Amino acid sequence: MDGIMNKLRNLDAYPKINEDFYSRTLSGGVITLVSSVVMFLLFFSELRLYLHVVTETKLVVDTSRGETLRINFDITFPALACSILSVDAMDLSGEQHLDVRHDIIKKRLDVHGNVIEARQDGIGAPKIEKPLQRHGGRLEHNETYCGSCYGAEAADDDCCNSCEDVREVYRKKGWALSNPDLIDQCKREGFLQKIKDEEGEGCNIYGFLEVNKVAGNFHFAPGKSFQQSNVHVHDLLAFQKDSFNISHKINRLAFGDYFPGVLNPLDSVQWTEEQPSGMYQYFIKVVPTVYTDVSGHTIQSNQFSVTEHFKGGEIGRLQSLPGVFFFYDLSPIKVTFAEQHISFLHFLPNVCAIVGGVFTAAGILLFHIPRPKGNQEEDGNW
Repeated sequence: MDGIMNKLRNLDAYPKINEDFYSRTLSGGVITLVSSVVMFLLFFSELRLYLHVVTETKLVVDTSRGETLRINFDITFPALACSILSVDAMDLSGEQHLDVRHDIIKKRLDVHGNVIEARQDGIGAPKIEKPLQRHGGRLEHNETYCGSCYGAEAADDDCCNSCEDVREVYRKKGWALSNPDLIDQCKREGFLQKIKDEEGEGCNIYGFLEVNKVAGNFHFAPGKSFQQSNVHVHDLLAFQKDSFNISHKINRLAFGDYFPGVLNPLDSVQWTEEQPSGMYQYFIKVVPTVYTDVSGHTIQSNQFSVTEHFKGGEIGRLQSLPGVFFFYDLSPIKVTFAEQHISFLHFLPNVCAIVGGVFTAAGILLFHIPRPKGNQEEDGNW
């Protein structure tokens, strides 16, 4: 047993030195104090890094199929009335959403930007007393109202009971409503008078669109849109105006939900129109993004980059449709962000390296400091 113990003793890589050979010096005490402070600071720096959440970024090919894309927007038009502003969306798959009204809120604004009225678009219609029936007579007591569609009805028994109904069937037919005063529903609802009353007002429109996850565009423009000879057009004749001021401010535009660190380049962007009836175009590249927080919760969203273009017009000649257009395309590459903590097995070796490295460097520095001659010892802690 003693032989085994002796062999183990010979393997000791840390031989002890007799305390009689120790020499404590003032310089050793200073170096010990400085080394302790350095080790303390480095340790807490490493501890802070260990407790801090780091985000790992990866690029992968987007293999998702059949998903939808949610577009959140909040845009203010300081010189375009809510009654003439419409929203359309279409994509390369051929799907079209014309004059979108659901999930969209419009706020009328005065010249100072103050809210006049907020209403959900497309909700409610004014009551009309004794409207004109489809057969030509006025609505009598205990008679069901069925207004004329003026030749645009799809079936003989179709009814158009409001100006909006007439405009909608005209849109489906690809017809323009040139003079609303000739339409009984529009005349008694005061369609043109409503437009004149809102002259000089602005509009704040916000909400969201749910579209197919393919390339497409959505736009804000005056007039009701329709297809004519496979061309997308807007009915501007009803407003009896030669030009439209499309100045706008994009308060918020996002493709998907918010996630930490996202930067939307069009937020708070503002354009003031200097030419009449211009077309503002934004060409957007959407990058699918997946964000996973430290608790494992995943957010499916998107980032985007954008370039801008303005196409001007001339007074009295609407060479291009006035409005604000957003053309978007999707990147085939998906970005993933994953929050995570540094593992303890990574933290522990770093702490050992800090302690051992500082201790060794201090020993080397002390070794090169000349020791005092004689048997007098200096006060110190080393």
